[in-house]
Amino acid sequence: MNIRAKIYGGVQATEEPLLKPKRPKGAKADTLNSVTVRRETSRATNARSEDRHRLNDEHARLTFAGTDYEVELINLSGGGAMIGTGLQLMLWDRVNLHLGNHGDIECAVCWVRDGKIGLEFAHETRLDWPSDQVATVLRHVIERTFPHISFEASEETPPPPVQWTDEHRDARRHPLIWNGVLHHDYQSSDVRIRNISESGAMIELSANIRVGSEPLLEFSETVSMSATVEWAVGDQVGLRFHVPFEMEMLSESRPTVAATNWVPPAYLDPDSKAGEDHWKRLSISQLRQELEGFMKH
Repeated sequence: MNIRAKIYGGVQATEEPLLKPKRPKGAKADTLNSVTVRRETSRATNARSEDRHRLNDEHARLTFAGTDYEVELINLSGGGAMIGTGLQLMLWDRVNLHLGNHGDIECAVCWVRDGKIGLEFAHETRLDWPSDQVATVLRHVIERTFPHISFEASEETPPPPVQWTDEHRDARRHPLIWNGVLHHDYQSSDVRIRNISESGAMIELSANIRVGSEPLLEFSETVSMSATVEWAVGDQVGLRFHVPFEMEMLSESRPTVAATNWVPPAYLDPDSKAGEDHWKRLSISQLRQELEGFMKH
């Protein structure tokens, strides 16, 4: 390079620059996607939307007839699961799938094929409290949310007394589903509450969420609970409440009624009878009648 010519002229700056421009490393001025961030820990969940229902090397515990079995989780979302197991099950057998702490959910076998089994989740929100407390709260919820519901039986015929036991609850199920809003990672997502107890809950959530994060679960404008995410598998998330949850607070939120035309997710095989109602759920009026009988007993 001719330094003298550079100083006194004779060479255009664009023809031969003093310093050659360096190729930038890292982030570009007009974009942020060139920044590479090293991940310190492995993903707790699959964040790719196209793969979130398909699981890799996930296992769970399945309880059938009082015995526990380890099964492979192949798909999990949308109210059902596909598992891999050598266990011999029949159509509509009832099993319990354990995904983690607060992650117990009752399922029905809706198809069996080549070592794979499709499970349909119970539709109602499971309330893990003593049966007498559940009956009292359900009665208050019906009176508050469905005051227009009348008994199917004649008013002249008093409802028979009912002993509301755990076995009775399993045989004749309530049809109520509690939903909520989860505030997490600077966003809010609608969730379905699969089960809830004093110490935590299992929710169904379509958005991705970080294990270890501390979201706020909102039931209504007046009822909310802070929690920690203990686990996340597919669309199912386990929450641990920071303070004990009082079941009576459910009376201040409005549940919905389980639909009779539930559409199973694609991996549960639409050709099967998974969309039919095999849960022997009570209607709202039948539930109200039984609860009135229980309270008078």
